[in-house]
Amino acid sequence: MIEIELDGKKVEVAEGSMVMHAADKAGTYIPHFCYHKKLSIAANCRMCLVEVEKAPKPMPACATPVTQGMIVRTKSDKAIKAQQGVMEFLLINHPLDCPICDQGGECQLQDLAVGYGGSASRYTEEKRVVFHKEVGPLLSMEEMSRCIHCTRCVRFGQEVAGIMELGMVHRGEHSEITTITGDTVDSELSGNMIDLCPVGAITSKPFRYSARTWELSRRKSVSPHDSTGANLIVQVKNHKVLRVVPLENEDVNECWLADRDRFSYEAVNSEDRLTAPMLKQGGEWKTVDWTTALEYVANGLKQIKTDHGAKAIGALGSAHSTTEELHLLAKLVRGLGSENIDHRLRHADFSNTAGVRWLGTSIASLSTLQSALVVGSFLRKDHPLFAQRIRQAARKGAKVSRINAVADDWLIPTSNDLIVAPSLWTQALAEVASAVAASEGVSAPVQAEATDAAKAIAAALLAGERKAVLLGNAAAQHPQASQLLALAQWIGEQTGATVGYLIEAANTVGAQLVNAMPGNGGLNAGQMLSTGGLKAVLLLNTEPAYDAANPAAAREALNGAQMVVALTSFKNAAVDNADVLLPISPFSETSGSFVNAEGRVQSFHGVVRPLGDTRPAWKVLRVLGNMLGLKGFEFETSEEVKAEALGDLATVAGRLSNKAAVAPADVVKAAAGLERIADVPIYCTDSLVRRATSLQLTADAKPPVADIPSALWLQLGLSEGASVRVSQGQAQAVLPARLDASLASTSVRVPAGHPCTASLGAMFGAITVEKA
Repeated sequence: MIEIELDGKKVEVAEGSMVMHAADKAGTYIPHFCYHKKLSIAANCRMCLVEVEKAPKPMPACATPVTQGMIVRTKSDKAIKAQQGVMEFLLINHPLDCPICDQGGECQLQDLAVGYGGSASRYTEEKRVVFHKEVGPLLSMEEMSRCIHCTRCVRFGQEVAGIMELGMVHRGEHSEITTITGDTVDSELSGNMIDLCPVGAITSKPFRYSARTWELSRRKSVSPHDSTGANLIVQVKNHKVLRVVPLENEDVNECWLADRDRFSYEAVNSEDRLTAPMLKQGGEWKTVDWTTALEYVANGLKQIKTDHGAKAIGALGSAHSTTEELHLLAKLVRGLGSENIDHRLRHADFSNTAGVRWLGTSIASLSTLQSALVVGSFLRKDHPLFAQRIRQAARKGAKVSRINAVADDWLIPTSNDLIVAPSLWTQALAEVASAVAASEGVSAPVQAEATDAAKAIAAALLAGERKAVLLGNAAAQHPQASQLLALAQWIGEQTGATVGYLIEAANTVGAQLVNAMPGNGGLNAGQMLSTGGLKAVLLLNTEPAYDAANPAAAREALNGAQMVVALTSFKNAAVDNADVLLPISPFSETSGSFVNAEGRVQSFHGVVRPLGDTRPAWKVLRVLGNMLGLKGFEFETSEEVKAEALGDLATVAGRLSNKAAVAPADVVKAAAGLERIADVPIYCTDSLVRRATSLQLTADAKPPVADIPSALWLQLGLSEGASVRVSQGQAQAVLPARLDASLASTSVRVPAGHPCTASLGAMFGAITVEKA
């Protein structure tokens, strides 16, 4: 530690720290624009000039290392005059358009100009003008004359997002920030540039000219999308959500948001919202009141129970629903005498029932890993903020390895890639286990000859102290998911690595905690959506056509039910076979809680009142329970439901377990022929992002294509612009073809969760491809 004197106070900071860090520790504010605690030091705005005793001139606080006994003055005449001089230069070319600027009222330049700017300008020459940039549907760069060249956006792309989409061209007063080639900014983290920009150069295009910042109410919430559980500040005007920005939480999302978290609010304001209950009569939808709709549902459930027994009733809930909603859904179904309840719609292996699956470590620890093996994950798009943390670890020297069917670009340097068809993932993990066993002098759990890649992965996991084996969404949804976990657990035990799942949705852990899964004799999601034996199905916040592992089978199974009840926020929900639509509130209009990947319970309140006759789903289920005469549905608040659902929150951590339910078994032989590997595109994951207009205009939301490995591409004689017909049994679809040389030779990548592929079958398994 080094002690310096800052404005007459003694401050101790670590060796290698800058004067700015000492000021932060002492609670002293030094004006700045380019400095940001999460980015590298650029020292190019010069606003943070301070007086350092014995230095010949003012020094930038952000780039001046502390030395023992250093004396710094941040508010001396010399420092203030230097800061005022810098401010005058910054304002020379800045347009005087604060009244129409979206940044007005929350602008660093505006604030510091009041403190350090002059009351009149000495500059009489023409101001320069920078031509506006068109960079996509999310960022507005139409007023680049405002840019002060702090380069925060450039450094964010390089250091955090992993891709330098913006850069600076030209020199001196001709400098400007641009995309160089005129391309769009397509990063899944691009919205953070809006927060980082200290002026009004980069603003939110969906929010543009919607409101002034001082008109907005600010309310805390939690993202309902991926398992990070990002903390949000939702900004509201006239009972309408107009903007979402990050609430800083160093342990969860730091100060970042994925674009999915930031812009999905457009869906809650869309014209697709369902605002009143609807019944299908004679093939036509009729709007009815709540009493009529709920009586129809209650009477239908009673009748089906009488005619076919309780086991003919089932429920499927989305893991994007709150803990309270999933608890009451499970309680209602069990109250009727059925155990047919599940949230794992995209899974193919349901034998992992013991324990509550979770990340296996803290989210924050991902940033400090020294070695990581990621199995079956489209990491960058599935978990943008986890990928960002692992990217930081890789920048510090961590070795990142992966097992997958495709080497898609994570924007993370990977040390070892084992790219094999999905049916060979257990074989690949067994090879890593064999290499570990050979190094440790123990018996391998499964006999397999290790390849060089497997040996390199094993060596990386055996080295260092902080390491993890992380199973991705595709590994959780894999037909041999239980074997993948068993092998991963064995490797973790031998190498000292933590083992866990990256977790699919915002509340997958919560759904397990409240046991939204079948009990003894109950049907799991795969059985409910394939056998067609159910007569009554309750769908909570889910669209099986997009959310099921096998949408073709799901559609057929639901067509055979006598009554399908969809609790949904949208009138155009993909539930053509529904008989009743009950309008439920999205996360912005209800209170509840999500449990994120690390087992952190995060509660939130509704930030706006429910739209029209919409009701929170937990209230709908409570009333339905009362109408069915079930006991234990006398809740007044969502907090009471949470207390019953989760019990003592202090015990939640003790209930989390990734212990394998089975022992590693002999490796299954590789499947013959071609295999499908299916990712769920980032803006197709749930009902909200599918209806967020701006997100659906991005490059990531383009219609899916069939990615073809090199050998198959040549075999079929394909060329750029060609289409192929992909078939799974009777299900088929025609898609544009694209060559992907990083694919395993027998794998074809066909995304799921999209209308273009909703006619296809299982996310894994045999697939045939022919030129269309």
